[in-house]
Amino acid sequence: MSETKIVLPDRDIPTKWYNIAADMPNLPSPPLHPATKQPVGPDDLAAIFPMSLIEQEVSTERWIEIPEDVLKAYALWRPSPLFRARRLEEALGTPARIYYKYEGVSPAGSHKPNTSIPQAYYNKEAGIRRIATETGAGQWGSSMALAGSLFGVEVTVYMVRVSYNQKPYRRIAMETWGATVHASPSDITRAGRKILETDPDSPGSLGIAISEAVEDAAGRSDTNYALGSVLNHVLLHQTVIGLEAKRQFELAGDYPDVIIGCCGGGSNLAGVSFPFLRDKINGRELKVIAVEPASCPTLTKGEFRYDFGDTAGLTPLAKMYTLGHDFVPPGIHAGGLRYHGDAPLLCQLYHDGLIEARAYPQTAVFEAALRFARTEGVIPAPESAHAVRAAVDEALRCKEEGREEAILFNLSGHGYLDLQAYADYLDGRLTDYEYPDEKIREALSRLPEI
Repeated sequence: MSETKIVLPDRDIPTKWYNIAADMPNLPSPPLHPATKQPVGPDDLAAIFPMSLIEQEVSTERWIEIPEDVLKAYALWRPSPLFRARRLEEALGTPARIYYKYEGVSPAGSHKPNTSIPQAYYNKEAGIRRIATETGAGQWGSSMALAGSLFGVEVTVYMVRVSYNQKPYRRIAMETWGATVHASPSDITRAGRKILETDPDSPGSLGIAISEAVEDAAGRSDTNYALGSVLNHVLLHQTVIGLEAKRQFELAGDYPDVIIGCCGGGSNLAGVSFPFLRDKINGRELKVIAVEPASCPTLTKGEFRYDFGDTAGLTPLAKMYTLGHDFVPPGIHAGGLRYHGDAPLLCQLYHDGLIEARAYPQTAVFEAALRFARTEGVIPAPESAHAVRAAVDEALRCKEEGREEAILFNLSGHGYLDLQAYADYLDGRLTDYEYPDEKIREALSRLPEI
């Protein structure tokens, strides 16, 4: 029988992260200080980040060593398996070869510990006692809580209110690992209180939760801030996914023609694709697809502009595709994809034509998720199901065109703590929502002029 999964031994955990900034045709524009609008320097970031992460944020070195203590923590679940989705291929009747890298094997059930572990490690090394962060659907908050428990760092999480109510088991997981969790917007911070004064029933957004976490971190000398996506060092840490996948494809005697990842801030797409994109930059044929929800269409409908990373305007301005920092998306179940912007590295690659993007409504996404669960057995996270949808469509394209392409997607997390979303879909309660163009134009009209 041909192999269904390719599993690497512990000795094949990558010992270096890959930094795509060393190979990009064009680097992203520099982040700007929110007050002066001048490029930020290390001193501007030192109030909320350890210097080791700041150095990674600005580095253009191709390879960055992974600390031994981080490798030991990674070994709890890495290397993650690469699966050949043979049963899905058969169900679709496609000549395509479908592979998925399964990050749901981590203790937190997603790819997020790939960066929460090193972030907790570097903060601990810098003498930081406490980390404040935000979370959308809860995967990042769970991962940061896990990392805090492994390295003895206290963690406080501001969880987007709609997800706080939709996903109580995510909150319980965070608390089990020792974190304190607040629904955002909260009455604990100035940013949260200001939102509640305007809209007491605000569902929250990642931008609002980021404002609260940054304010919390900036107000205490023993506290730093940690972000689960968007920043360069976060995408750097996630490249362990693609580096392992390259080795696994070598063992399979194959190479992907198409790579797919869901895209909210961009970390899991970057993680699986960046090591392969180096080959594309050097001339290899490869299609990389970012998949986002139609209700939060950052790449497909946003503008390539400087914008704040948070709602209150506390963070540096980043050049990225954005829907506007005060954009509040509807409460779709894929909470991890409800962000108004995207990682500047990914946005630059998209702007330069090295990545493409598409947006799907959530009912089409869940239809594909059920098809995957009923063939391959794994119930995907709602976020990851966006990648499943695109992989199915690409496989059907191969069927129509008679092309035997290899398709790789990142199954960035499982959905076993998201079963209410599946209950809503199965009971017909999920509705599609495409964000109106006029509302996007209204939000974009309030962007700072740079």
